[in-house]
Amino acid sequence: MGVGQAQSAVVIGAGIVGLTIALRLRQAGVRATLVDPAAVPASASYGNAGHIATEQVEPLASWATIRSAPRRLFAFGGALDVRDVVTFAPWMARFAHAASPAKFAAGRMALGGLLSRALPAWQALVDDIERPDLLHARGHTVLWQSPDVARRQRAAWMATDIGNTRVRDLAASELDAYDDLLSHRPAGGLRFSATGQVADVGEVMQALQASFVAAGGELLRARVATMAIERGRAIAVLEDGQRLGADIVLVAAGVASADLMAAFGPRPPLIAERGYHVQWPQHDWPSDMPPVVFEERSMIVTRFRGGLRAASFVEFARARTPADPRKWAALRRHVAALGLPVCGDGDTWMGARPTLPDYLPAIGRSQAASNLMYAFGHQHLGLTLAPVTSEIIAALVTGQEPPMSLAAFDLQRFHRNHGATHA
Repeated sequence: MGVGQAQSAVVIGAGIVGLTIALRLRQAGVRATLVDPAAVPASASYGNAGHIATEQVEPLASWATIRSAPRRLFAFGGALDVRDVVTFAPWMARFAHAASPAKFAAGRMALGGLLSRALPAWQALVDDIERPDLLHARGHTVLWQSPDVARRQRAAWMATDIGNTRVRDLAASELDAYDDLLSHRPAGGLRFSATGQVADVGEVMQALQASFVAAGGELLRARVATMAIERGRAIAVLEDGQRLGADIVLVAAGVASADLMAAFGPRPPLIAERGYHVQWPQHDWPSDMPPVVFEERSMIVTRFRGGLRAASFVEFARARTPADPRKWAALRRHVAALGLPVCGDGDTWMGARPTLPDYLPAIGRSQAASNLMYAFGHQHLGLTLAPVTSEIIAALVTGQEPPMSLAAFDLQRFHRNHGATHA
């Protein structure tokens, strides 16, 4: 059900999810204040691969993921690294529970419903801000170097639920096109359609922020220290003691959302699942090349206006654990081994994806306070799902029915047997 027409909103977190929500609310006539300490967020919103991954219908919380984990470990050359097993053991137990066949099937249906709306929501967003140049809906490619891997992984993809996405084999002539770009001709590959990419992640963030301000939205550069309830309503308390309230207070603060929501009940089981990238401003990669996944190396390469980015790794580490330089070195080795046409060492980044154990986001309204809402935990799909999430939240805030059921994204799913107060 809708929550009634709201006149004002405070959105905590100016990553891609919070930013698109704040913009949509302002466009709907809601007075919106967007609160974030960073002028340019350096979170997963900036560091991702820029891929609109509508093919990722099957949640990563699955028995297939568990079975493949040992061979994917960083110690054996893979992209998975658990740097603190003890800290993450409870979360991993929840992950295993969410991977049961019944829960996986339910998660796949819920995630598929979001992803089916993701690309149209992106198209509507860039059209509304009059920047259609920021979105390229031209699909992406998966390549394999080994014939054996090509046969095995092709079969795996053909058996995978990819929702509304379509896939076909790359023709020999298409594989030939990589001869001048790579050191070795790929053994095989797939071309996906109905996926896309943004032209440049940083430029998208700047354009959305500018549109929000131009529409009359307020940007507040401040850090929310904690949250509280006053007279049954949620408020945000800033580090300087200022207290912010509104008809709607929405938490969309990425990995920081767990600490903020803990003020209202059990702490959500949200972790910082970290990723790495290296970006080369100077390169000779074609401007019209869609994102390319080198699946054997668990690496995706995307051409942005600002450079060529290679991204990878799923690292489980505490939020304040220093970055691991070996990850950047591994990305550079992959790029060199493939013969990608880049110059220099490139610029490095590490950031944290906000991830819940079932690899579904948390989107909805809390029962802990009449005005409290949340939208976080989008894991690898934050960029992909930000616009459709903003449409859902805008519908709720303006008293309309959301375009789909939100039961699967309710935080209560983690606390039903623990006396939680979240809805």
